[in-house]
Amino acid sequence: MGFDQYHEPPEELSASTRTFARMITSLTEEAEAIGWYEQRISVEKDKEAKAIMKNAQQEEMKHFGMDLEFLLRKKPEWQTILKAVLFVKGNIIENAKKGEEKVE
Repeated sequence: MGFDQYHEPPEELSASTRTFARMITSLTEEAEAIGWYEQRISVEKDKEAKAIMKNAQQEEMKHFGMDLEFLLRKKPEWQTILKAVLFVKGNIIENAKKGEEKVE
């Protein structure tokens, strides 16, 4: 059974690269689920159903954050860039440029 997450022959990839690919796939799937819940929440009329969906969406966001944190621990340069962007006031694009300058 093949997986679309690999663009190179899996047997040629290191175990850490295969794990990295799996986590990227997981991150993508969590992001998709967050978006799907956002759409469902926006049209749901039943308050109880909407509350359950909001709770489920928060779980997906938690999983997204855990996946992202794992990846950032493996890629310190990404962590440096995102530290300049996330939870920082100001222009997002300018903050990102400052973060990129730190790793160049």
